[in-house]
Amino acid sequence: MAEETLRIRQFDEIPSHQEFASQIESQNIPAVFKGCVKNWKALSFWNPSNGGLDYLLERVGSSIVEAMLSRAAPVFYGDIRGHERVQVPFSKFIGYCHENIQNPRRGCEVSSESERHELEGPDTKEGFMFFGDAPQQIYLAQVPIMSIENEERVQLGTLREDIQTPAFLETNELSSINLWMNNARSRSSTHYDPHHNLLCIVAGCKQVVLWPPSASPVLYPMPLYGEASNHSAVSLEKPDLSIHPRAEQSMEYSQKVILHSGDALFIPEGWFHQVDSEDLTIAVNFWWRSNLMSGMSEHMDAYYLRILLRRLTDKQMNRVLGKSIAGASTLERRTSEQLNNGQADYCYHDSDKKRAHEDSKVNVKKEKLMLHELEPLTLKALQELVSLVHDRVNGADQSEPVDFSSTAFREKHEHINFMKANLSCLEDDPVACILGTLHPLTLQNVFLAMTHNFPRTLEALILHLLSPVGAEVLTRKFDEMDQLTADEDRNKFYEVFYGAFDDQCAAMDAILSGKECFARQAFQNVLDQYLGIHFDGPKPSVL
Repeated sequence: MAEETLRIRQFDEIPSHQEFASQIESQNIPAVFKGCVKNWKALSFWNPSNGGLDYLLERVGSSIVEAMLSRAAPVFYGDIRGHERVQVPFSKFIGYCHENIQNPRRGCEVSSESERHELEGPDTKEGFMFFGDAPQQIYLAQVPIMSIENEERVQLGTLREDIQTPAFLETNELSSINLWMNNARSRSSTHYDPHHNLLCIVAGCKQVVLWPPSASPVLYPMPLYGEASNHSAVSLEKPDLSIHPRAEQSMEYSQKVILHSGDALFIPEGWFHQVDSEDLTIAVNFWWRSNLMSGMSEHMDAYYLRILLRRLTDKQMNRVLGKSIAGASTLERRTSEQLNNGQADYCYHDSDKKRAHEDSKVNVKKEKLMLHELEPLTLKALQELVSLVHDRVNGADQSEPVDFSSTAFREKHEHINFMKANLSCLEDDPVACILGTLHPLTLQNVFLAMTHNFPRTLEALILHLLSPVGAEVLTRKFDEMDQLTADEDRNKFYEVFYGAFDDQCAAMDAILSGKECFARQAFQNVLDQYLGIHFDGPKPSVL
């Protein structure tokens, strides 16, 4: 059983700010506040059984919100390989809610071609290519009503007047207020958050299971270097005790609470929680930052350790890439000047980002970028990348097609995988070095040209030659590219880029796996350098 000092507390009366700060928040223990938000206007205005859906439709129906699609419905796992975030009109989601009320068996399964098309939005890079015709469930998760850190992404700000910040939080500096809404039964994977959280139920019912941070060993947190490091690796549906034997003890540490309309639950930073929601549930949560370093309770040690290791791992990764990436613009400018007789190409100067952006828009919309249309620097980079790939197949003629997916190719070039796992740094990897020295929009043009002229070469580059350090450089370049292009152009680029692959899912998996491999090697170095934990066999050589 959970330690007595960590038992969830329940309050029938709302505490004052002083009581909450001194007796609850500072102890980092969960607490249930019965009827905490029962006087909110939202409880009557948003109530689905009392016309609440039509009210929401009238107030924010024209808003475009970000939704989650799960191919493991009704479970929503944190790993991005298991779900997709898409832009959807709020009015469309309300329509799904009405449909589910009339036909509960249908739920929110999205399987028809027309429905998938309607859900695709400006921030969807790969659309539904990872899900095919598999049943999917849509869930509005963490849709901002208020956000201090990212005000431009607040889509439902007008709903703020229907809710009130509880009195015991009025002096806290809130980070965000978010809407959570599902129209079919759903289950979140077990995870923790880096903020204090007050979860308030507006309509429906939620069951929340909580574990203290000290229960981390039995929950098997996902690798710190991964894309879902705050989630448990233990399957909710069928835990495999042969893989996660300690998970058998997880229920000894767990506590369960059931929340109804008007109730609120304080979930402290670092506490693992798993949430089950009934058919139609509406909730609002408040996030705010805790005073992390004060009153470090013993049961928080595991969480603090992961935070510190993550920071150190990121620092190690940046140490490898920082100097090389920082020098990219200088190298690129010098190369451009040499190719243009001392006159640097306009596309590669920060002062001319706008022109570079407009140039990129034209190329993306055109889709097919011909070789004779490329700028000298872009053409040079393209030639180098193509040559690197074809050198690995013993100088194959670039004008003839090469089947990079054939068994013969894979068997003949097994040394590539060995090379990928043992590269020491960016400078030792010719592919990563080229990617790292290119302006993001230059790299975009290189890839557009490859998709049209050398699609199988691009496939071989990503699936067979992209090392862990190369994958990290590539994803950082994609992030920079995203900041320089408009939503429409960005989505079009990714559509063209991934469309060159026979197996689009394999392409993304190769990039993500390589990125995680690079971070894993950095993490192993952190363990060695900061904790004195040594591994058998060759020492990781990334750093």
